[in-house]
Amino acid sequence: MPLPKFPCCPLAESQAKRERRKEARPGELLAAALDLFVEKGFAATRAEEVAARAGVSKGTLFLYFGSKEELFKAVVRENISGRFTEWEAELNNFTGTTPEMLAYAMRSWWERVGMTKASGITKLMMSEARNFPEIASFYQAEVILPGHQLIRRILERGIERGEFRVLDLDHAVYSVIAPMIFLMMWKHSVGACAPASFDMQPDLFITQQIELLLNGLTGKAERAVTRPPLSSQP
Repeated sequence: MPLPKFPCCPLAESQAKRERRKEARPGELLAAALDLFVEKGFAATRAEEVAARAGVSKGTLFLYFGSKEELFKAVVRENISGRFTEWEAELNNFTGTTPEMLAYAMRSWWERVGMTKASGITKLMMSEARNFPEIASFYQAEVILPGHQLIRRILERGIERGEFRVLDLDHAVYSVIAPMIFLMMWKHSVGACAPASFDMQPDLFITQQIELLLNGLTGKAERAVTRPPLSSQP
C-alpha cells in the first residue's frame, strides 16, 4: 500500500533552509565585511561585528575565513581584483580606437567600482596601509600592479597605432589613475559632507578628465611647449 503524500514535510523544509543558509553565508559575510571596512576602517572593524551584521556567530565566520586579514583579502578579490580577468578580456576584444578605449575604461571603472561601496577600500588603504604592511603588500600585488599594467597596455596600444605620442609610460599611467583616486577619496571623505551648492558630478568630471588627457589645455597649434632651462647659468 503506497504511503500517503503530504503537501509539506517540516523536516525536509527545515533542512533545505539550512542548506540555503549555509550557501548564502560567505556572500553575506563578505557584504557585511565590506560595509564595516568602509564605514569604520580595517583596524576598527571587529570580527564579531561582521558576524553579527551577517546574522551568524563569530565561530561561523572563522569557519570560512581564518582571520580578519583573510576576510579583507576575500572582500578585495570579490569586489575589485577578481574583475581584472573580465576587464582584460574586454580590452582584448575592443575594436575601437585607443582614445575610445581609454574613455571606455575610465567610464566603466566608475560604473563598476567607483560609484559602488567598494571604492571605499581605496580610502581605507590610503589611510591604514602603513600600519598593516601585509595588507598593503597584498593590495599592491592584487590591485595596484594589475591596474597599472592594464592602463599601460592601453597607452602602449595608442603609441603603437600612432594615436598617442611617445610617452614616459611609467609616469603617464599616474595621469590616468590620479582622477580616479581623487573621485574615490572625495566620495568617501570631503564629498560626504560637502554643501549641496557644490555640484560635483562624477560623470562630468570623468568626461572632463578624458578630454584633458586626450587634448590638453591648450589649442593644437600651441601644444609644442618646450621645457624651460633649469638654470640661467652656463
